[in-house]
Amino acid sequence: MTKSAPILQTSRARRIAFILVEGFPLLPATAAIEPFRAANTMSGDLLYSLQFVSLWGNRATSSLGGSFETKPFTESRQDMDIAFVVAGGNPLTFYHPELNGWLRRLDSRGVALGGISGGAAILARAGLMSNRRFTVHWELFDALRASDESLLLEQRLFVIDRNRYSCAGGIAPLDMAHAMIASEHGAELAQRVSDWFVHTHVRMAEDPQRVGLAQRYRTSHPALLAAIEYMQSHVADPLSLGQIASLAGIGERQMQRLFQTELNMPTIRFYRQLRLNKAEELLQRTTLPIAEIATLTGFASPAHFSRCFVEEFGHSPRKARNRSGQED
Repeated sequence: MTKSAPILQTSRARRIAFILVEGFPLLPATAAIEPFRAANTMSGDLLYSLQFVSLWGNRATSSLGGSFETKPFTESRQDMDIAFVVAGGNPLTFYHPELNGWLRRLDSRGVALGGISGGAAILARAGLMSNRRFTVHWELFDALRASDESLLLEQRLFVIDRNRYSCAGGIAPLDMAHAMIASEHGAELAQRVSDWFVHTHVRMAEDPQRVGLAQRYRTSHPALLAAIEYMQSHVADPLSLGQIASLAGIGERQMQRLFQTELNMPTIRFYRQLRLNKAEELLQRTTLPIAEIATLTGFASPAHFSRCFVEEFGHSPRKARNRSGQED
């Protein structure tokens, strides 16, 4: 392979550890690892030294069954520059005091910390994201914010805030790695790495994690989209149908017709379904009491919430929580 022009060199390889929590998502893990391996290959130099760590060592297995040979975190090299926690599933219920203590010791020694997919949620629950901007996979966003309103969460593909690195999962690590390689070794090498992975549209940090409402609901009607946005931003404090229609700039009857013709659903049912879906997510991804989840999703009482939940899903909130392996 022909070397291209000058690469910004560092005095030594940057040492990166990937802490793979059992059941980690394979796609974001490989999307995070491969760009650094490719940077080494394309530069003809060891720019990044990678190590793989897990709770118990041996083979750490992903959600799809693919695995990496790892060392236990207690036996890993301590002279790392960055440690990325890679996690999927339900990281809000993950608790491992020894790992948390180890991560805090790394932080005290000046090691930068990062989270991939749900990894930043584990760092946040260990108290390691205080006063740092960060992001997580969109499925975890509201549940994590509900657990601690002081967290500086941002709905971005990735966030680099001083000594904290976080990205949303999926292929977002490719975008974050591009930014890191460009900063550390120049834009040309970063672009060659992205081209190698046919990642020809490198996204910016502020790009959205999900498709827009128009694509999701297959409608382009501006008033309907505005109404849905107002509903999404008022889950805990539901607006009246009249308020939503007024904010969307149409009459209430016109709004009712729009929901029925465009979404085949009465407006009030759509709004209630949206809130109940959020409640189900909080039940499965947090340990918040059911009564608190009822309040956070705008229901007047736990009893009213339970009745609506059973009507929507065919089982109680408590059963939904038990299915996720949690106790209330």
